[in-house]
Amino acid sequence: MHFSGTYTALITPFRDGEIDTPAFQALIERQIAAGIDGIVPVGTTGESPTLDTEEHIEVIRLAVEFAAGRCKVIAGSGANATSEAIELTEAAEAVGATGSLQVCPYYNKPSQEGLYLHFKAVAESSNLPIMLYSVPGRSSIEIAPETAARLAADCPTIVAIKEAGGSVDRVNQLVQAVPADFGILCGDDPLTLPFVSCGATGLVSVASNLIPDVIVKLVKACLSGNFPEALELQKKYYPLMRGLMSLDVNPVPIKTAVALQGHCSPDLRLPLAPLSDTNTAALSALMKSFKLL
Repeated sequence: MHFSGTYTALITPFRDGEIDTPAFQALIERQIAAGIDGIVPVGTTGESPTLDTEEHIEVIRLAVEFAAGRCKVIAGSGANATSEAIELTEAAEAVGATGSLQVCPYYNKPSQEGLYLHFKAVAESSNLPIMLYSVPGRSSIEIAPETAARLAADCPTIVAIKEAGGSVDRVNQLVQAVPADFGILCGDDPLTLPFVSCGATGLVSVASNLIPDVIVKLVKACLSGNFPEALELQKKYYPLMRGLMSLDVNPVPIKTAVALQGHCSPDLRLPLAPLSDTNTAALSALMKSFKLL
């Protein structure tokens, strides 16, 4: 499997403390109608750390059921314990996911050799195509380009990386290190254009929960080499993309934004707290300026 195009890092809607299945289904339908290439349930944006194992697998199962083969389902099945990542990845494969997103283990800060052995063990446990996920802002360490290249060489199912370190030069380093057919996905909406211009093959988006049609159009323009069109979209929607990431920690603003449109409850699970009244007002004004409310 080659990972390219637009993938939505889905929020997980809750209502009264439980997964809001109808809202989740409606969210996926909007993504597919907009032409998204894939959905990513239970990643960071899906509040994966606050779901228990049974809920985690159920969200993946629901995503597979609701997508019904119309787009890829890349299950967030990584963990900071290798045994848990294996358990979740095997379960994701069993319920029909088409790929796995494997976050860099967080908190325990393994060495690059530890990362290599961790991801290799996960890859050997499943036949799912794997997208690595380097996000030092969450995990405090990054997956070195050399480690990604080593894994690509030794593990046939490790075929892509989501790069969320905020550095365009990391894309240049990865392009030099990994095979030509290895996917490099941008992990930050505002950096899509520069990342693709340096060799990235797509985007795993937060903003597409709210504006999937715009994000699909932006990524298609970038991948087709129509950078003037992409730049116009980037300039127009940058304030919204930025606001969705700066008003609070992800996924608080994006879930609040989707809720403001009436598509779900703004419910979050502790330790995430609701968006403050001041920032909710700022988000509402921002959305109104884009005619999203």
